[in-house]
Amino acid sequence: MTNVPSPIGGLTAYINVEGASEALAFYQKAFGAEELVRLPFKDGKRLMHCCLKINDGFLMMSDCFPEMGMSREPSSNYTMHLQVDDIDAWWTRAVDAGATVTMPVQAMFWGDNFGKLRDPFGVNWSLGSPIKT
Repeated sequence: MTNVPSPIGGLTAYINVEGASEALAFYQKAFGAEELVRLPFKDGKRLMHCCLKINDGFLMMSDCFPEMGMSREPSSNYTMHLQVDDIDAWWTRAVDAGATVTMPVQAMFWGDNFGKLRDPFGVNWSLGSPIKT
């Protein structure tokens, strides 16, 4: 899959996690992610780089490499947000896959149903969907 071009334009988040291969499998199950690129590290255990497509957006990630100065530093200061067409379906799929609810879905003042999750790798996610009237 390494012949797929990288995204050009827009903003693409790049995250580092412990267990990127497992995170990739989780994102496929929880969010319907499509794997576009996978570059394994020479140790055969970690991913040096991968690129996913989720809900028409891109996410890049790799394992942490402490020996190269990239140790894991969990953060609550960022959230990966998915604006989706059917929050109930996306929410149920993510929770069934193992995401932890940190804020249940609720109607918000800006006109979206909105909720927050944390994945098993410590990454915070939010989902939003316009309230259907």
